[in-house]
Amino acid sequence: MTNQEADPHISWQDMVSRTADLVGDRSTAKWLCEHASGCDGEEFLEIKNELVGERPGLHLDAMVRRYLAGEPLQYVMGRWAFRHLDLMVDSRVLIPRPETELLPEIAMEFLANHKAPYVIADLGTGSGAIGLSLLDELPLGSATVWLTDASPDAIDVARANASGTGRAAAHVKLTVGQWFEAFDVTLHKSFDVIVSNPPYIAEGDTQVDASVNDWEPHTALFAGADGLDDLRVIIQQAPQWLRTGGLLAVEMGHTQAELVSQLFADAGFTGVRVHQDLAGHNRFVSGVCAS
Repeated sequence: MTNQEADPHISWQDMVSRTADLVGDRSTAKWLCEHASGCDGEEFLEIKNELVGERPGLHLDAMVRRYLAGEPLQYVMGRWAFRHLDLMVDSRVLIPRPETELLPEIAMEFLANHKAPYVIADLGTGSGAIGLSLLDELPLGSATVWLTDASPDAIDVARANASGTGRAAAHVKLTVGQWFEAFDVTLHKSFDVIVSNPPYIAEGDTQVDASVNDWEPHTALFAGADGLDDLRVIIQQAPQWLRTGGLLAVEMGHTQAELVSQLFADAGFTGVRVHQDLAGHNRFVSGVCAS
């Protein structure tokens, strides 16, 4: 594979080692081999001594070439895990990240003290990771989840992922539009929870990883000179769409907590809280709509 003739007599176990030598990381090599084989976890262990077939071997070779060219692993495989979901991802959407997995928890903690049914919006949904996680983990039929994005391509990805939730997909609504422009005015004051992981990186930020800058959609990353352009719109307009007592919860950059908290206060939210991610960084702000 890759710069050498494929060996028709190599097992998957040996292929993991050979791939690790090429990509420089055994975990990455195992993920790639699992994906090429069509078997994950325990299933892969059961076939580890089987010989690699021609078709999966060619698939693996193509993925390794893409990965060595700098393409993110998640896009190479076309899928990635988020909480309990296995999501389709490609360059039309941001790669779901572990730190974002806590945003659904903030919403569920809030909803635990309120009676169903719930109406939830995931603004700028991308792959649908946040909204679909809420739909997946709340009791079946207890919530309607709106997934919105300004990108029709992203909505196509979210739609595909929604179909993977089974019966819960009947409670998903998808719509294209920039933030609240995606909604009809008849939805004013109808949402119990609004969640969003919007763009929050300042344009020209030199700390952005090269693979992120080169491969992921810039419209989902960058938001003006200070990174707050989209957060300002969401926070200022959210009270028009939330029920009184409803929750807004957003992700932000770890240095933006003070500014974002002030935006919440200026918009009239009460109970404003800063939440940390698994690394202990300030990552989310939430607040309750007062009127």
